[in-house]
Amino acid sequence: MREPADKAPSFALEGQDGNTVKLSDYKGRKVLVYFYPKADTPGCTTQACELRDVSGDVGDTAIVGISPDPPAKQAKFDTKYGLGFPLLADEDHGVAEAYDVWGEKSMYGKKYMGIVRSAFLIDEKGKVEQAWYKVSPKDTATNLVKALSG
Repeated sequence: MREPADKAPSFALEGQDGNTVKLSDYKGRKVLVYFYPKADTPGCTTQACELRDVSGDVGDTAIVGISPDPPAKQAKFDTKYGLGFPLLADEDHGVAEAYDVWGEKSMYGKKYMGIVRSAFLIDEKGKVEQAWYKVSPKDTATNLVKALSG
């Protein structure tokens, strides 16, 4: 698991607009990188919309969402809810594995591999400042605001 002061794993993924977004694009500013299981599902929508709603309260801190969804699905999700921040396609879940958020899950007694909803506040130098594993959709935005004001 990623711990505070660890170097955040770098990434370069395609966003909903077709452009490649890299962690290094945010050098010199804080960025919240959050992982969600599936675009336009109830929990993921709550999480994304709450982050959208606090984006004006987090100063220069960027917000970036990552899921296994393809760019076209990410684009529909962004358009439907007016999210306004990058949603990146990690279709082979390589970045999720690097952040230790790809794991075994269980639903209705069936076990499967998927995203463990998590969020990471990365500092200006690319180090993990805060790590929230198994975060509730409703707590992601609250955790971010608290971490930035503390």
